[in-house]
Amino acid sequence: MEHIVVFTGAGISAESGLKTFRGNDGLWEGHRVEDVATPEAWAKNPDLVQHFYNVRRKAVLAAKPNAAHFALAELERKYQVTVITQNIDDLHERAGSSTVLHLHGLLTKSQSSIDPKLTYPVVGNEIRMGDRCELGSQLRPHVVWFGEAVPAMREAIGICRTADIFIVVGTSLQVYPAAGLLDEVPAGTITYFADPQASALARQHGVICIDERATVAVPWVVGQLIESR
Repeated sequence: MEHIVVFTGAGISAESGLKTFRGNDGLWEGHRVEDVATPEAWAKNPDLVQHFYNVRRKAVLAAKPNAAHFALAELERKYQVTVITQNIDDLHERAGSSTVLHLHGLLTKSQSSIDPKLTYPVVGNEIRMGDRCELGSQLRPHVVWFGEAVPAMREAIGICRTADIFIVVGTSLQVYPAAGLLDEVPAGTITYFADPQASALARQHGVICIDERATVAVPWVVGQLIESR
């Protein structure tokens, strides 16, 4: 069975009402990224950081998967599919995708402040100051902040190297190291790029660009791929 690897970014979640990264004004939901998404921010003002992600988590839980998420799940009827996402929401899983790798963490989980390998499901919709891991340290969001290593990168690189078909959705390909995954796909792999700015952002020749938002482009690509089987 052919293996389709899908790499998704903020654009696919934006159509479900989620702002998962900084906007045109450089802010993320009204905050400087440096104040809420770095280890230094956590050390300086953990209450603010915790509150920020508690609000984001509630928004994620209230959001619903959109047509692009559901279309990608539909691909599993005919292909082996692995989704690699930069997003920290669980919309792919809720749409039915069975194999999802979160490069930057998952907001519905918490982790130990001293050992990131210790992760836990968030009970309810918030992490409270005073909630502690089994080692006694404060729980924090299970999110890879700027300045931290991306533990899942090695696994993601290995997955990309096995792709028969590669689909990029809703990402500017500007955030590294994640953006470098496109360079790990075997030469000659059929590659689709679905984003309103795809043609302007594509770095490689031979990429099939669909300059549309995810809810338009992804169902079209999926329809083409399923029809070809």
